[in-house]
Amino acid sequence: MPPDFVNLGAEYLRDSVSSVNRPSRISGRRRGTAAGLRDRHSLPIYGLVTQAHINRIATAVPQHEVNEAFRAFAARQIGDARVRAAFARLCDRAQIVRRYSVLKPDADACATVCGFYRLDRFPSTGARMARYEAEAPALAEAACLALGLEAEGPHITHLIFATCTGFAAPGLDHWLIQRFGLPGTVERSIVGFMGCQAAINALKLAHHIVRSDRRARVLVLNLELCSLHLQPSPEIEQLLCFSLFADGCSAALVSAEPRGLRLEGFHAALVPEAADQITWRIGDRGFDMTLSGFVPLTLARALPAHAAALLAGADPAEIALWAVHPGGRSVLDAVAHGFGLGENALAASRAVLRDYGNMSSATVMFVLERLLREAVPGARGCAIAFGPGLSAEAMRFCVAPEADGARA
Repeated sequence: MPPDFVNLGAEYLRDSVSSVNRPSRISGRRRGTAAGLRDRHSLPIYGLVTQAHINRIATAVPQHEVNEAFRAFAARQIGDARVRAAFARLCDRAQIVRRYSVLKPDADACATVCGFYRLDRFPSTGARMARYEAEAPALAEAACLALGLEAEGPHITHLIFATCTGFAAPGLDHWLIQRFGLPGTVERSIVGFMGCQAAINALKLAHHIVRSDRRARVLVLNLELCSLHLQPSPEIEQLLCFSLFADGCSAALVSAEPRGLRLEGFHAALVPEAADQITWRIGDRGFDMTLSGFVPLTLARALPAHAAALLAGADPAEIALWAVHPGGRSVLDAVAHGFGLGENALAASRAVLRDYGNMSSATVMFVLERLLREAVPGARGCAIAFGPGLSAEAMRFCVAPEADGARA
C-alpha cells in the first residue's frame, strides 16, 4: 500500500477521534457520544450501530368480498362433475372464509360486473396492467391514510415499493409523492416480481438504509392485485388460484425510533432442486403462475436443515411470535411441522389466511400488523415467506419496549 495512502488514513482517523472528543458548542455534551446522539436526535445507539424498527403498520383491502363468487366462477370451468366435486372439497379445506378484490362479481358468478372476466373471455396482459394502474392508487391511499402519511409524508426520506402483480412507469411511487407531499428528493426503490417473499426483501432494504443513516424515515409499501391474474383452465391445480389469491395493501414506517418491532437480522435460503415448484412468468394473456402441490412437502422436508440459519441458532421454542406467510393451509401446516411448532404458534397467520386469503407480498405484513397489536415488549419473533426458486426469506425481530406507542 502506498505510504501516502497510509498517512492519509492515519490523519483521517486522528481527526475523527479529535472530533468525537471535542465538546459541542450546541449542546455542551461531547459530540459523537451515544448520550449526545440520543439527546440530539432521540434515536437509539447500541454499540454505535443504529437499530432499525418497524414503527407502525397499516393495511387495506378493496371493498368487494369475492370468496364464494370466485370459487363458483372457477367451478363453472370444470365440465366433469366428479372433478367439480373434488374441487369443491379442496376449496372447503382451504380454510378461507373471506377474500377481497378490486373486481365486483356479477350476481350469478358468471363474470365480473365490468366485464373484465367472462367465462368465454379473459383479458390480455396489457388490459391487466392497465387495470392495475387504474386501481392501485385508491388502495395505496387507504393504507397510507391509515398509517398517518398525510402528516408523515414531508418527513419521508426513502420509499420502497414492492409488487409482483402490476408495472407501469411513472408508477405508484410517483403518485404517492404527489398525493402525500413526499419530498421530490425522496430516494425510491422498487422490489419487483419477487413473489410472496418480497415484503421481507423490502424490509431488508429499509433495515440497511436506517443502519447507514439514523435520520432515515422509510416508507415500505406492498400492494398486490392478485385477482387480476386469474387464468382459464379445466385443471384443478390451476383453478385453485381462484380459491386462494386476493388483493391487499400494506404500508409501514421504518426508522431508528425505538418503537414497534426492532429488526435484528435477515437470512435467505434456496431449495434449488424445487426450482420449478413456484414460478411466475409474464405471458401474452397475463401472468402465468405455477404453484405445485408438492410445495408443502418440500418445505416440511427442507426447513429442519435450514432452521438453525433462519433463526440464527435460536431454538424454535424460544420464538414467541411467528409471522409466517400464509401461502395456504397446507403451507402453514408444513412450516409448523418443519419447525416443530405447537398448535397455536401460527394462529396469527391462520387468522389472516381465513379473513383475507393470500395477497402475495402484502400478506405477511398483515400478519405482522396483527402481532404488533398485541405485542409484549421483549418478545422475540420471526417472519418468513416463500417465493419462486423455491426460496425463503426470513426476518428476526424483537418487540421494542415502547411497542404500545407504535400502533397506528
